[in-house]
Amino acid sequence: MRRLATTDPGFDAALAALLADRATAIDVSEAVAAIIARVRAEGDAALIDLTARFDRFPLTETTLHIGATEIGAAVAAVPAAQRAALDRAATRIETFHRAQMPADLAFTDETGARLGLRWGPLDAVGIYVPGGKAAYPSSVLMNAIPARIAGVSRIAMCVPTPDGVTNPLVLAAAHRAGVTEIYRVGGAQAVAALAYGTARIAPVDRIVGPGNAYVAEAKRLVFGRVGIDSIAGPSEVLVIADAAQNPDHVALDLLAQAEHDEAAQAILITDDAGFADAVAETIARVLKTLPRSAVAGASWRDHGAIVLVRNLDEATAIANRIAPEHLQIMTADPARDFARIRHAGAVFLGRHTPEAIGDYIAGPNHVLPTSGTARFASGLSVYDFLKRTTWAELDAASLATIGPSAVTLAEAEGLGAHARSVAIRLEA
Repeated sequence: MRRLATTDPGFDAALAALLADRATAIDVSEAVAAIIARVRAEGDAALIDLTARFDRFPLTETTLHIGATEIGAAVAAVPAAQRAALDRAATRIETFHRAQMPADLAFTDETGARLGLRWGPLDAVGIYVPGGKAAYPSSVLMNAIPARIAGVSRIAMCVPTPDGVTNPLVLAAAHRAGVTEIYRVGGAQAVAALAYGTARIAPVDRIVGPGNAYVAEAKRLVFGRVGIDSIAGPSEVLVIADAAQNPDHVALDLLAQAEHDEAAQAILITDDAGFADAVAETIARVLKTLPRSAVAGASWRDHGAIVLVRNLDEATAIANRIAPEHLQIMTADPARDFARIRHAGAVFLGRHTPEAIGDYIAGPNHVLPTSGTARFASGLSVYDFLKRTTWAELDAASLATIGPSAVTLAEAEGLGAHARSVAIRLEA
């Protein structure tokens, strides 16, 4: 774990080096390109071979699809308390995303021209769900529910099943969220199948969902053929906390992010050196008790940091430079400090709002921009599953009013047919 202070002479360089960690990744482009080429050429046969190789599971064309009977058995196997929690989370996610649905636009301007914008859903969406180090039913809800609320009629999910083991809660989440078809295939090959299609898997229009470096690279390579949500990097959290906070709470908030992955990044910014020491000491103690202590410990050791600032205004300025995926503001006046934040994927205000509540049940989406891309990108929403179509309807009078300017501009650009297309109607 690194300790930085804004009073240090080399602070800017040290912060830049810390943030550069987020861009560090292995280059898998050549391997992923080869996998995509195989799937395009061989279809389901490639999926079967690659699944045997990477997931140690003898997939067949008939077992590629997870059917209703298997899904029903999985749902029945989920303990009642987990089913209830899943349903409550789904209901809250539905409520929040339903409130995002935009209205169509239509108006008549001063010339009499009718202009508008119409929203419409994508036809088909593919959802990738990890199945390696950890299975995340919460991600199924976060990816599928906005698509369903947007009106997407076909939601296809790919989830790897290493050694043939399925996670019942993941299948239960897919059932609750409205996923229409599920395939037991993962990795770059799943992304290729969703993008280009095979005999058993029809292609989709957009692919969303988290994954490892191979999945991220595959999404990058198929972009253009299909839409994607983002090229996600390791998860990250930034906590701004003053000395009035509970160091145990802050320590666990940081470790909750660190336990995701060895490459995850957790950063604390505080204006009190004593509080920083207390948090660091608590982390060292609590780490020994965590089930994923090895993962969280590696993340905190290699990518974690505590930044000491002179005041909270300096803290929010640094937060905007970092543009974190998750930002917790635990201060005396979190609303005041939030007003100074311009760049963050999702913000959690106050001591009673840990980022972990947003991962599951708060309602807003937990699929968020990473690696500083919150400077220009936003979290997943219903808008990712909608398209905007503009329309115009002119009558003779409105065309006569604005048409001559169109003719002038078309002629200035040397596009004669454009000009005459309008002019012939004006002459009539």
